[in-house]
Amino acid sequence: MERKNHWETVFSTKQPHEVSWTQEIPTTSLALIAACELSLNAEIIDIGGGDSKLVDHLLDLGYQNISVLDISTQAIERAKKRLGKKAELVTWIVSDIVDFKPTKKYTLWHDRAAFHFLTESSQIEVYQNLINETVKDYLIIGTFSENGPKKCSGLDICQYNSASLNELFQLNFTQITTFTEDHKTPFETTQNFVFSCLKRI
Repeated sequence: MERKNHWETVFSTKQPHEVSWTQEIPTTSLALIAACELSLNAEIIDIGGGDSKLVDHLLDLGYQNISVLDISTQAIERAKKRLGKKAELVTWIVSDIVDFKPTKKYTLWHDRAAFHFLTESSQIEVYQNLINETVKDYLIIGTFSENGPKKCSGLDICQYNSASLNELFQLNFTQITTFTEDHKTPFETTQNFVFSCLKRI
């Protein structure tokens, strides 16, 4: 509940230009998703999607089965308001990722927001189990790298590199591409991310 309260406060008091993760066009995520060559009816879920504009671009590209999960009701309500009538085309899920109980399997799981906030081994294990049980084909994860920040929004995070991400999921997935990238925040600072796209074995 403490974590949920934190994020409800963030999204009720700060606008997109006031938070570091905002991207007008999530170019890297869109490119990684495009490279997976999914059908337009593939089941896609964006973890920690909040009021990210990834969903806007996926809808514009014609994807028909998009789910967005976020711990914050405020974040999701902002996204719905922005999308207007298009919001009805999306499945919105308000849940902490460690409490998520999926009712379907997903062709592609995308997470650029939530995973690095899981700092306890028990939380990471829950996440691994969710991936293993729920993802049919592709897993795309973007997290803070070893050269990135150690905190975000006042919270501790876990840093990763390509090898450590691969190790977490290698039992059921093989890494098909991985790289680091600087993200420029709305206030002109940079944060280094590591991205990995993995495919189900």
